[in-house]
Amino acid sequence: MKTKNFYKFALIIPVLAAFCFMAYTPSINDVQDSKNENVVTVDKLVYDFGTIKQDDGNVSTVFTVINNTSAPILLTDVRATCGCTVPTWTKEPIEPGKTGQVTVTYSPKGRPGPFEKIVTISTSGEPEKLTVRIKGTVE
Repeated sequence: MKTKNFYKFALIIPVLAAFCFMAYTPSINDVQDSKNENVVTVDKLVYDFGTIKQDDGNVSTVFTVINNTSAPILLTDVRATCGCTVPTWTKEPIEPGKTGQVTVTYSPKGRPGPFEKIVTISTSGEPEKLTVRIKGTVE
C-alpha cells in the first residue's frame, strides 16, 4: 500500500511543478514586447541590395539606431569588415526615445559575385556592440 502512495506522490509532484512553472513563465508576447526596453536597437539587422552592377557605382543603405534607454547614448565607433564598405554615423548624442543613423556604403567596382559584409556598431549604451550586415550580388 505504501508503494502505491509513493508512486501517486511521485507523479503528482512533477505535474504540480509544471503547472507552477507555466503560471510564472512570461508569454512569448510579453518577451517580445519587453525585448526592446532599456536597450539600443536597430531597425533592421540585414539589408539585401539584391543584384547590382559594378559599373553603376557605389550603393548605400541606412540603418536607424534607436535609443530605448533612459539616458543619452553615443555611437562611439562603427567598423566594417572590409575596406570596400565604408560606414558613416551620427556623432551627436542620441537622446532617449530618439534615433541616430549609420549609413553603410559598398563599392562593387572590381568585385563580381555574391558579397556579405558585417558592420559593428559600438555604443555607450546597452548592448555595447550591435552587428548589422549588408549583402547582395555584383554583376
